[in-house]
Amino acid sequence: MKIAVFVSGGGTNLQAIIDNTKVGILKDIEISLVLSSSSGAYALTRASDNNLRSVVINAKDYATRDEWDLAVLHAVEESGAELIVLAGYLSLIGPRTVREYSNRIINIHPALIPSFCGAGMYGIKPHEAALARGVKVSGATVHFVNDKYDSGPILLQKAVDVRPDDTPEVLQKRIMRECEWNILPRAIRLIADGKVEIKDNIAYVIN
Repeated sequence: MKIAVFVSGGGTNLQAIIDNTKVGILKDIEISLVLSSSSGAYALTRASDNNLRSVVINAKDYATRDEWDLAVLHAVEESGAELIVLAGYLSLIGPRTVREYSNRIINIHPALIPSFCGAGMYGIKPHEAALARGVKVSGATVHFVNDKYDSGPILLQKAVDVRPDDTPEVLQKRIMRECEWNILPRAIRLIADGKVEIKDNIAYVIN
């Protein structure tokens, strides 16, 4: 299966996918496109280092969001990708792309949805919010993408304990290592193997 990986920053989740295509559970998965919303994203360096095709499509470079949405859609279609994987992508996907790839777009969110999610909850912010609320566990969620932030069917979640001496940065790194880099490749594997079924906005893993 071919996938398009969308990025905006450092690309640690992209790297986890790359590593798994080489030696892990994604050996038969091809990253046909890395699409970035920013020309300064370090994820583009990771793509280059691994000989992956990449493109920068920034909404600010288009007169309207419809034009940007269409450019994104065309790039994905030209790559032959069957699944879009949002791996630290900070833009809300356009409605046309969401329609054309319905139930074929997944996102990794650094919290246990429905907690600490929605517009503005990205990067370090969910971890700051989790610590400010005093939760005892946090983690990450892989969910399907619809036209609203973090509201599509939840596919996988993984939790870690929140420790008394955690800072947002320490918690962020632990969730990346123990949760995000684990469940995102697993989610891609499940979808590639046809083991996911969606009914009434709920995702089920089938045997």
